[in-house]
Formats: sequence, structure tokens, C-alpha cells
Amino acid sequence: MKLKEKCGVNGSLVGRGQTHLGEEHQALGKAVASAGAEVSGKQEANGKQEVPRKSLNMYTWQEIQRHNQQADQWLVINRKVYDVTGWADRHPGGRRVLTHYAGEDATDVFRAVHPQLDVVQLYLKPLLIGELAPGEPSQERHKNSQLVKDFQELRKTVEAMNMFDANLGFFFLHLAQILILEVLAWLTLYQFGSSWHVTIFIAFLLTISQAQSGFLQHDAGHLSIFKKSKWNHLLHKFLMCHLKGVSGTWWNYGHFRHHVKPNIYPKDPDSKLDPYFLVGDLQPVKYGKKKIKYINYEKQHLYFCMGMLPFSIPTYINLKSFRMMYLRKDWVDIAWVSSFYIRHFVTFGPFYGIFGTLLLIHFVKFLESPWITCVTQMSHIPMKMSIEENRDWLSTQVLATCNVEQSFFNDWFTGHLNFQIEHHLFPTMPRHNYHKVAPLVRSLCAKHGLQYVNKPMLTAFGDIIRALKKSGALWKDAYYET
Repeated sequence: MKLKEKCGVNGSLVGRGQTHLGEEHQALGKAVASAGAEVSGKQEANGKQEVPRKSLNMYTWQEIQRHNQQADQWLVINRKVYDVTGWADRHPGGRRVLTHYAGEDATDVFRAVHPQLDVVQLYLKPLLIGELAPGEPSQERHKNSQLVKDFQELRKTVEAMNMFDANLGFFFLHLAQILILEVLAWLTLYQFGSSWHVTIFIAFLLTISQAQSGFLQHDAGHLSIFKKSKWNHLLHKFLMCHLKGVSGTWWNYGHFRHHVKPNIYPKDPDSKLDPYFLVGDLQPVKYGKKKIKYINYEKQHLYFCMGMLPFSIPTYINLKSFRMMYLRKDWVDIAWVSSFYIRHFVTFGPFYGIFGTLLLIHFVKFLESPWITCVTQMSHIPMKMSIEENRDWLSTQVLATCNVEQSFFNDWFTGHLNFQIEHHLFPTMPRHNYHKVAPLVRSLCAKHGLQYVNKPMLTAFGDIIRALKKSGALWKDAYYET
């Protein structure tokens, strides 16, 4: 039997701590872990700790870089070469996450997005086909090896500082805040009735609850709050599907593509806003020279304020979420999201009826939309947008992100996404530790001449509009150029 046939569905690039794993993949993880334990037990019984393996094939970077197509994908992790082609369709994070790094060194991104590596290493073994030849550098030749080495040393430093250990009390308090707001909204309705001013107050409470639920599910989707993956998985489903009414699988597939290649067009789904909006410097010029005009992009900053700010969550995100659940026949997410609507109908239906309850749900999403849109876009739209340049992990993240000044309010209002640089460099780090590692990251950026951008929050909000206006002007100049 060939290696890939033996591998079956036991090859994976996502570990036990990845909370967004589906039930199928959790079962696979347990099966592989059990198999590994069985093999270990047999080795001990035979008086051996390790089974000798055949010598691996040696590859050059020139050979590896040829395997960068969807139907032919190799990755390099810690100088080991893996063929992930057969596994890509079963990857819990989606095929495209792997495709984005095909033919490249994926050491830092692999380490960044997997909270725990014990089971992940078992998944990787069947995919191993060779290693870099002794004379080859550990990453592509055009990359700054000293910068890569310094970042990996920084990673080891923050690991030694226990910066990846989650404080359960911190997350429990945030969950308690959300549940208290939900209960308070329900009690207010039952105590004071459904007059319009009471309804506005209830919507205000629910808007805060929804926004904070979004920030907490973001944590649950990235890191291991609990030691057992099934509890992380259930927490993420509860927060994203039950409390917010949005598919957790949809979030997983899109959000991790954003993380591995932020602001890289078209690999980052958050930067692919065309034809509705053009961002960065390259995309507007391309549209302008081709005389493409779906809207008047010169005024896109105004359309952003009138359209995307209030409607991105109640329309765009909801439609994307429902579409994925329908096309994938994701019955688990459909059941969880259904519980969101059932809870609202049971709680608010006696006062507002079915239609009125639906209006309340979408009114809350309408209020939440500008909040979440500004927080998620303030650190990316104003930053460098580019096509694929295959940069090192540190440069990729720092050039595409910026921070917002720290304060108690800023931390709460943004769910600590004001530390976007640290979050992108260390996605599995609990957000309560971002401020502790920020000085170390700033120092490393200064050493290598990378600009570490930190700005006031209102300036960051304004920069979204200014960046869209600048892109619109670039489109106009190219469009009307004779």
C-alpha cells in the first residue's frame, strides 16, 4: 500500500487545540492519538523507543517551489518536506490555507496557528516525503535569514514567559458580562413592557452583548482556553452560532485565510472587496486602466459609510454564512444557528411576535455592524495591500497590520484587537497577554527597520475613510487617463 493510501484521513495539519474542528476531525484526532499510543506501547514492549526510518529524500528549494499548484502542494516545516496534496480537501481549516503556502516555507505560520503540536506531529508523519538538502537554507533564499531567526527566538522567549497560557478567570468574566446583558435585556422587557423607548434600551444591551460575543468567539476560535479540544469546540459553537447566529465553519474558513496572508490580494478574503470597493494602490489602478466602473469609485469612501458600515453584518455576513451552511449541508452549524433564532422567539416572541422579533434581531445587527466593521478594518485597510511577495512571517504581518493605543476603554471596545500586530504574529496567544509582549515586538521591528504603527483609535477610524478616498482617487486618475 502506498504512503498516501496508508495515510487515509489520518494526515492533518491542525492539532487538538484548534477549537473550530468539526466533530469528524475531533474523532480523527482521537483515533490517531490512540494509534500513536498503541505504536508506542508496542515499541516499549519490544524494548525499543523508536522505530528506525529509512533515509529521507533530499530536495532543493528550486524543486520544492515547483509544487505550488492546487493539484500539487508541498510545504516545508522545520526543514522537513511534506506533500499535502491528498490531505488538502480534508484540512479542517480549508484547502485554500494550504494552497496559500504551497511551495514555500511554512514553519512560522504552522507554529503560529496551531495551539498544541503533540497530535499535529502525528498527523504530519504520514505526509512526510523528504527534507531540505544539507546545503539549502532553512527558508527561501530571498528571505532575511537573520530576521527569521530573531523572530523564532522571540517566539521561544514568549513561550518561556508562559504568554500562551490562558487565564480562565479572564474569559469567564467576559462570558459572564455577555450573559448578564442578555438576561438584563430579557428582564427589562418583562418588567417594563415593549414600548419603543424600552425596545431601544433592550437593543442597546443586546448590541453590546453581540459585539462582546464576537470578540470572545474570536478568542475561542484561535486558542485553547480549555485543555480538551471538545470543550473549545463547543465553546466556539456556542458563542458564534448560538449567541451570534453565524456559522462557525464559515468564520473558520475565511478568518484563517486572512491570517496566513493578510492584505495579500486575492488570497486574503478581507482584502477582496471588489467590485464593491477597491483598496490599496494596485487594485484601483488595475480597474482604472481596464476602464472598469461598477460604481463611481471616486466616492467609494461615502458608499462605505452609507452601506458597508451599517449593513455588513445584517446582510453581507449573514448571507455568506447561510450560503456556506446550505452548500456544505453543515447540519451541525444549522442546528446551532437555529437555536439562536429559537431562543429569541421564545424570549421576545410573546411581546413582539415572530415578525417583530426578526426586526429586533436585525436592528441589533444593524447597530452592531459599524462597531465591528470599524474595529476589524481599522488595522488593515489603511495598511499595505499587495499581491503575493512571499515575505517572511514577521514582515508579512507587520506590514499589513497596525495597533491602536492602549487604554481600558480601547481594550474593552476592541476586544483587545487594538493589539492587532501582536495578535497576527501570535494568533494563539490569549489577548490578556498582548500588552506584555508588545515592547518585545516593537524592539524587534526597530532592529530590522520595520515600521511598528501605533495610533489613536479615532485616527485609526478616520484612516479607513482616508485610505478608501485615496484608492478612489488612484482609480479616477487611471480611468480618465488618455
